[in-house]
Amino acid sequence: MDRHYRIGVDIGGTFTDIIVFDRRNNTIVSFLKVSSTPRRPEIAVIDTLRKMNFKKTEVETIIHATTIATNALLGQVGLELPKAALITTKGFRDILEIGRQRRPDLYNLFVQRPRVLIPRKYRFEADERLDYEGNVIKPLNEDEICGIARKLSVEKIETVAISLLHSYANSIHEVKIQKILKKIIPNIFISLSSEVDPEHREYERTSTTVVNAILMPIVTRYLQNLSEGISSITDAPIRVMKSSGGVASIDEISRLPVSIIESGPAAGVLASMNLGSLLGKKNVLSFDMGGTTAKAGTVIDGTPIITTEYEVCGKIHAGRIIKGSGYPVRFPFIDVAEISAGGGSIIWVDEGGALRVGPISAGADPGPACYGKGGDNPTITDANLILGRLNQKYLLGGEMRIFPEKAKQAFYEKITNKLDLDLESAAIGSIKITNAIMSKILRIVSIERGIDPRNLTLIAFGGAGPMHACDLAEDLEMNEIVIPLVPGLFSAFGLLVTDFKHVFTKSIRKIIDELDPIEIEKEYQKLERKGFDLLRREGVPSERIVFNRYADMRYWGQGFELLIPIGKLEGDSAFSTLKERFNEFHERRYGYSMPEEDIEIVNLRVEAIGIVEKPVLQKIRTNYRTLDSALIEYRNVYFGTVDDFTRTPVYDRKKIPVGAEIQGPAIIEQYDSTTVVNPGWVCKIDSYGNLILRRG
Repeated sequence: MDRHYRIGVDIGGTFTDIIVFDRRNNTIVSFLKVSSTPRRPEIAVIDTLRKMNFKKTEVETIIHATTIATNALLGQVGLELPKAALITTKGFRDILEIGRQRRPDLYNLFVQRPRVLIPRKYRFEADERLDYEGNVIKPLNEDEICGIARKLSVEKIETVAISLLHSYANSIHEVKIQKILKKIIPNIFISLSSEVDPEHREYERTSTTVVNAILMPIVTRYLQNLSEGISSITDAPIRVMKSSGGVASIDEISRLPVSIIESGPAAGVLASMNLGSLLGKKNVLSFDMGGTTAKAGTVIDGTPIITTEYEVCGKIHAGRIIKGSGYPVRFPFIDVAEISAGGGSIIWVDEGGALRVGPISAGADPGPACYGKGGDNPTITDANLILGRLNQKYLLGGEMRIFPEKAKQAFYEKITNKLDLDLESAAIGSIKITNAIMSKILRIVSIERGIDPRNLTLIAFGGAGPMHACDLAEDLEMNEIVIPLVPGLFSAFGLLVTDFKHVFTKSIRKIIDELDPIEIEKEYQKLERKGFDLLRREGVPSERIVFNRYADMRYWGQGFELLIPIGKLEGDSAFSTLKERFNEFHERRYGYSMPEEDIEIVNLRVEAIGIVEKPVLQKIRTNYRTLDSALIEYRNVYFGTVDDFTRTPVYDRKKIPVGAEIQGPAIIEQYDSTTVVNPGWVCKIDSYGNLILRRG
């Protein structure tokens, strides 16, 4: 039987989203939201897929996004970090503690840096040395390494990071150490900095390699458990979403788990990019509000903005990672701002008597008070329920019963009894605080990147995103919003439209005038060969493999680089063209350029892409002809722009005919989300079933 089902699985902090696409007729045939199982995240996936009763040969592929890497580093119960060691060059044993002289809190004399992931007693020195060009100054003492290996065995070290000085230029010593360790301790996990992050700046390279090493046992076992559990349901391959916006095989992810730290948020941005392309909108602002966090990203000219550095587990202030507060990871990431503001964010009163929201979330268990699972803290979901924005009886199409009285009780006990506020004022105040917090992350990925949000289309999704979209758009003076067909599972849909992607790097660190274009072309071809071989091993046909070339460039003496896209280097004018392009990018980013200065190429990069066949959404058909057929009821709803509750029509989304226009205020309900149409907005249903909201 032909394999025709493609399944996307996105595991979040509160819900696990599963979406099934049938490529025979290009339709979404099933979508589910089930409660996540944080201690064993694979359980929710395996149990749900088993209930779907697929035939084993019907599934083409399963694409998966997961937060397990971040959760492990954050200290989630059930994901204890393994016992790890570091082997580095003599004299660099304390590099993880020395780091960079960045203070997360500039004026705090007692600031605490994040705990070092590997204790000093498990950091070992190898008496070897290479120079910056990779020449051997002092050979590796193999007997010394054998002694270190025996110590690792005695200490029952499970995983080891190997990061030697200048190994980005020559990996010979790291590879020798790996061979010795594997011979003495066959089952040990090993991460080489020359494979994980082959670039200069030893602290960032070592930190990235250590994070990768610590995640290897956790992610490998998780993927093995997931694969074994699914094997009884289907023999389809499992692909995993990377932070860079591509997918990879579980073998590649097990080797480089550092590449999936921001797996889930990347899927949402890619889904927005794909939907924007379908609708002819190449400049979009992606906004995802789930149960635990809210995330924002930007797509410009049909391409997500990419960054190459990140601090995992860093403290977040107004959506920004505070430099020096986390563990540096140097790997391609889709540029996403994230903040602890979701449907499950707990509302509380601080010691000064101020109303606060988050960052603690009620999560999946016990969840918001209105879920009736034992939660007694009020959340944003409870606030929306009190204001009439959510269905007063059930969610998930009737599968989840809702208890409005429990939401009110939580507000009375924790909020209104402590403040001189009535119930509705406390609820609307909580919503306004949350919207103000989320507006900041939208500004970070737009205004702070030099992009005017008024020229963008807001694509709002996640279970809670469509409820807050109008408020946020009004705050940023945006005029158009798109709510996807299945907003609560939209990130999972993004998994279905994602290509394979791998990035390969070669450190150069030379002034352009000292380089030979022919030699640089050969280096690019070597990187492309690596990408080609890996994609072929992952099953990508040769004709679907393409490459994008980049160079990290800077003026001589600068401490930072710009990522410059380049083509094939041909002819005597190749470098002259490259210099002009760098000057143009520098002018655009910083407002000035220095054409007379020497320009340095720091790294060569190749992005190897394996293009997958994309699902093509079909235009929807409906048997309903009038808007009246979709009307469920009238409900009193508080919008914040009016000082009282407003009698508001509530519609069933699946019964709204294509082309129908709905004047705000209105509430549109569906299985996975609820859309709030504010007064002054007009909502129209397009031919693909999207809700297009514009200011009236």
